[in-house]
Amino acid sequence: MFTGLVSELGIVKEITRGESSAIFTITAPKSVLGLSLGDSIAVNGTCLTATSIAGDSFTADVMVQTLSLTSLAQLEVGSLVNLELAATLDMRMGGHIVQGHVDGTATMVQLLPGDKWAQFDIKAPEHLLKYVVAQGSITLDGVSLTVGSIDDAKQIITVWLIPETLSKTNLSKKKPGDLINIEVDILAKYVERLISKGAIDGK
Repeated sequence: MFTGLVSELGIVKEITRGESSAIFTITAPKSVLGLSLGDSIAVNGTCLTATSIAGDSFTADVMVQTLSLTSLAQLEVGSLVNLELAATLDMRMGGHIVQGHVDGTATMVQLLPGDKWAQFDIKAPEHLLKYVVAQGSITLDGVSLTVGSIDDAKQIITVWLIPETLSKTNLSKKKPGDLINIEVDILAKYVERLISKGAIDGK
């Protein structure tokens, strides 16, 4: 489990691609200090497992299903990635409950700078919009954010980014058309499941 509070911007050092998987080597001087073999680490919001650690870098295997569902397939050597180590029971829950199980990808529409914050618009898949509510939580590339507004007709979700978020994550580097990993609030999916099962079972 994660909180959606990015702890470090890592840099993709090497990518080895196979027929059904890829191996990513990521430079992350801060993260490797708290990382052990087999530990989970969120890379752009995708929960991966550290398979080796050497110096200031770690490697992680990415299966074909993950590559097809997330934006990780578009990473290149030199790409900046948002990193977060798995949460511990003694840490503050500053964001929200993030599983690292990406629900799909959204498309970056625009980033409009402001005096104290920036407007960040994405176009999300229609089937995920039902899980998103204004003032609710959403995870974009592993960053826990509050939904500012939703335009269902245009499938546009707007969030507001403070300078801290812009400086410590890769969202400020996104360009229109870039894919962004999106994870909706797990609580919304549980509610949907409970309601649908109740309707089916007549309870």
